[in-house]
Amino acid sequence: MVTAQVSLPLPVLPDGWSAPNDFKVIGSLSTPNQRNLEPVGPHFLAHARRKRHKRTFSEDERIQAQENVKKVEDEDGDEISEPENELMLGRDAKDWKGQDHYAVLGLSKHRYRATDSQIKRAHRKKVLRHHPDKRAATGSSEDDSFFKCIQKAHEILTDPVKRRQFDSVDENADVDPPSKKAASKSPSAFYKLWGPVFESEGRFSKVQPVPMLGNDKSSKEDVEQFYNFWFNFESWRSFEYQDEDVPDDNENRDQKRHVERKNNNARKKKKTEDTARLRQLVDDCLAGDERIKKFKKEARAGKDKKRLDREAEEKRVLEEAKKAKEEKERLLKEQEEVEKAEKVEGKKAKEAAKNAAKKNKRVLKGSVKDANYLLPDGEEAGAKRIDEVLGDVELVMGKIDNEELAVLAGKLGGLKVATEVGDVWRKEVERLQEGGKLKAGEVKILGT
Repeated sequence: MVTAQVSLPLPVLPDGWSAPNDFKVIGSLSTPNQRNLEPVGPHFLAHARRKRHKRTFSEDERIQAQENVKKVEDEDGDEISEPENELMLGRDAKDWKGQDHYAVLGLSKHRYRATDSQIKRAHRKKVLRHHPDKRAATGSSEDDSFFKCIQKAHEILTDPVKRRQFDSVDENADVDPPSKKAASKSPSAFYKLWGPVFESEGRFSKVQPVPMLGNDKSSKEDVEQFYNFWFNFESWRSFEYQDEDVPDDNENRDQKRHVERKNNNARKKKKTEDTARLRQLVDDCLAGDERIKKFKKEARAGKDKKRLDREAEEKRVLEEAKKAKEEKERLLKEQEEVEKAEKVEGKKAKEAAKNAAKKNKRVLKGSVKDANYLLPDGEEAGAKRIDEVLGDVELVMGKIDNEELAVLAGKLGGLKVATEVGDVWRKEVERLQEGGKLKAGEVKILGT
């Protein structure tokens, strides 16, 4: 413990002061206490550091500045750390419009995505490294052109309006569209190469968020929404950053107005060219998008299916109408024949009955003959088969009266198919067997 003794002089008495007259007791001093004082604070630490390392003030300040720069660089890491090339360090500060402000501050990989905090830390890092006083202390060149570039970059990027103007013409943030050959190398190459292009162009959109390109699994609605958005793209790009400087003097107002008109016309032209460029870019992407081709193919297939279904339905309706018409005509014809027969029978009852009976019998016999004696088409009926079938016919005709004969003949009239004729005969045999007019097994062919 070090004890320090401090001597403080008493204040000087004012002129004309006299103790007996002017002194007035207003209180008393407390009993003094002895206390230990310890030196503290940054100034004492700096003094102790200089004494310990035997440094002068200038040497200590230079070393501390170097340590601060290293500390800042270590804190930032690689987030805002980029190598500095000689071409950039030798830039002319007067050509500030031609410089890449993001590259000057070491934010090339961030660009329009850089946050205010990153810009602030990047500026601080650059200032600590390139401040003229720092360079003079280290014995470097006293040229402060690059430091002015740093300050200008910081001024532009920390002003929202000026930064937006610079971002509007920052071509280093653009992503070039892929060639047709490169985009068609594989199914995934198209989305991998075109996706960053639209992500970069989306920074100029007035409407946020911007729909992305997606992939081959994207739905038709998402793809249509993507292309509709880009075909109706609303850009905020203004291009005033590239304006020609307007004279500040008030003497030449005509020249000032001329430059302003020239700048406005240049902005409009660049805006038109940029709109055409973006439209061509979207057209190129659309032309190579396999999803559009797939959707069109599916749409055509759907239309063809609907057309075929419609045609099939129309054909079905026409066929049903034709069949219904033919059936109606057949029924009308049969009805007319029956009515005609009944009319003839009414006039000539006996003769008609006899003739009808003969006719009906011929019909019955002719039915089995026309049906190939109930054999399948292409199979020739032998004599035995013919005798058996005709014997069954004669047997059945002998068991029914003229009315039943007429009914059976009416059923067989016009039938040519063996199965249809056989069904009629089989039902007639069953009816006679149920009525007791025929015994089971008495009919050989027609009852089976």
